[in-house]
This record gives sequence, C-alpha cells and structure tokens, in this order.
Amino acid sequence: MRLFRSDELLGIARETMEFVLEASEETHPNEYMGFLRADDARKLDIDRDGQVITDVLVIPGTESSPTSASVRTHMKPNDMRAVGSVHSHPNGALRPSAADLATFGQGKVHIIVGAPYGWGDWRAFDNEGNRTTLDVLDVEVPDEHFFDFTQEDIDAEIVEESRDGGGFLSWFR
Repeated sequence: MRLFRSDELLGIARETMEFVLEASEETHPNEYMGFLRADDARKLDIDRDGQVITDVLVIPGTESSPTSASVRTHMKPNDMRAVGSVHSHPNGALRPSAADLATFGQGKVHIIVGAPYGWGDWRAFDNEGNRTTLDVLDVEVPDEHFFDFTQEDIDAEIVEESRDGGGFLSWFR
C-alpha cells in the first residue's frame, strides 16, 4: 500500500464527462457548477501512476442563474480527492471570465462547458486560466460514484410497493 498517490492527472473518465455534458444541458439556461474528484489510476485498472477524474460533487445550496453560479464554500468538504471544478457557460463562451479566474486557485484543472453541450463544447484550464489538455479515458467508473436509477424507476417502485401492501408506513403495522 502506498502512502502517497501521484498527483499527475491522467484524464477524465468518459462516463464522468458524459455526466458533465448532460448535467450542463439539463441546467440550461442556468449555469451548472460542481467540483471534480479523482481516483487513483491503479484502482481503475490503469497500470500507471496518476489520477483519473471519476466524480463530480455538487454542493447543496448551489445557486445558479444564466450568468453565474455561486457555491456555499462552507458546505464544500475538505476532500483529498478534489482536483478542480466544472461549470457551464450557457452563452457558449469557452474561456474563463474574471470571476472564473478568481475561483481557479484551488485545484489542478477546471472545465468550462458551453452550450450546446456536445463533445466539442468544453475546454480544460489550469489554475491560472491557461488552456490545458485533458484526455477522455475509457475506464470503468466504480459503482459508488453514480446512482444508476431514474425518477421513473423510483415511481415504479413506489407503485409496486403500494400494490404489495408495503410502502413507507408498512413497517408500523
């Protein structure tokens, strides 16, 4: 077991980038905002030292509008897996604003996604606002990072529980 992980950022998992693009599109016309978290590459069966972005952390109470997103920084956990941020620009601009640059100090990489939120509609920047490369990697993201169900799944389960006489209050009986 290694005590320290490599701080080299190898890229972002394809599934995570797909999530970012979809979340940005669903939030439109407001900005989307989240924090990037990485896992050790060896945990993802990559035979190389480094980290891969596998998760996006959305802070409760994040407020967004068509021109900005603000995060309650006191709600952000002190997370050893944190490597940067991601946010969208509904106007499609793929460059950091002055406000963006003020927040780029924490983390190694910051992703800006612009409308219409396709595969070519994002850029990565370092903590000084310089454009950088970020490879999209085909790796298996650990299950604990994504919830694999939809609102329709939840609704169907509620209907089935009510048919079976179960449901939320059934344990009181």
